[in-house]
Amino acid sequence: MRALVAVAAGEPTDVLRLESRPVPTPDAGQALIRVTATPVHASDLHVLRGRYGFSPEFPAVGGNMECVGRIADLGPQTEGLKVGERVVAAAIPAVPGPPVAGTWQEYRVADTHRLLPVPDQLSDSSACQLAVNPLTALLLVTRELDVRPGEWLLQTAAGSTVGRLVIQLSRHLGIRTINVVRRRAAVEEIKALGGDEVICTEDEDLVQRVAEIAGSAGVRKAIDCVAGPVGAQVSQALTPRGDLVVYGALSTHRQTDPAALTIPLQARSVIYETKTVRGFWLNRWFGSASPEDALHALAQVRGLVTDGVLSIRQGRPFPLEAFPEAVALAEAPAHGTKPLFVFEEGTVRT
Repeated sequence: MRALVAVAAGEPTDVLRLESRPVPTPDAGQALIRVTATPVHASDLHVLRGRYGFSPEFPAVGGNMECVGRIADLGPQTEGLKVGERVVAAAIPAVPGPPVAGTWQEYRVADTHRLLPVPDQLSDSSACQLAVNPLTALLLVTRELDVRPGEWLLQTAAGSTVGRLVIQLSRHLGIRTINVVRRRAAVEEIKALGGDEVICTEDEDLVQRVAEIAGSAGVRKAIDCVAGPVGAQVSQALTPRGDLVVYGALSTHRQTDPAALTIPLQARSVIYETKTVRGFWLNRWFGSASPEDALHALAQVRGLVTDGVLSIRQGRPFPLEAFPEAVALAEAPAHGTKPLFVFEEGTVRT
């Protein structure tokens, strides 16, 4: 089989090689997946650079997030699934937990408790993006913050993939959103998507605008994917005893010095108003969730996407050979399109 392998940590286009490898054999409790499509996430590239929350042992097959395919074989005494069944594989390594096989290869072995059957009506493009961003949006809104109908939810990076999904989910649940973007050109798009209020940091003061929208006390619940000064402003905009969950650091996207990955919080505001600022990382959630709970959450996401509540943008297919172009698209500013490695002669079901 063909596999896209990183021979060492470094810039993806420098360290990735297209190799021929033996097709793996599943053990008990495992399935062999014939991969159809798998996305290229920016976090996949940070893993290869050695800048993420875990590092594989190199050489390593790239892709540490998700894929869709069909079961080609089952390990001994493995039940609950059948050969030929179409499944999504949640390939996010649990932290703490054992290594997980990469997805940028034609066949991969997966534990069956990480496999979710998906209907044929769901496109390959949507199915292979099911287990990371939509799941993150669902967990942030419903579990991490338990936002209730009618409440305000403040979020940064509203135009990101997760941000757009948060808007869709919030509309479905009756939650009102205040959405932060950095470009004036993005405001109307976010409103058209269903965002109740939009703040543009290009020409507006975030803290002042939140007070104008939600009242002088601010908002009780917020999620941040930017960090840096913007993350600090979100903390300032919280009510006393408010909660901020940080799940990304886009403002430090190219930063290589860990000491510079900061959120300059105002100590008086955090202490005297007893605010909470905490992190969320999907890998650590998988490390603490039971297999049954993880599959239940994934099944919730599958239902929301299948029913049209959550809409996942159509990805752009690439063969493995075109990995330099796929990598470039994954990190292109404001591209909005997820690159997908596709197999079976470079086609993808739509």
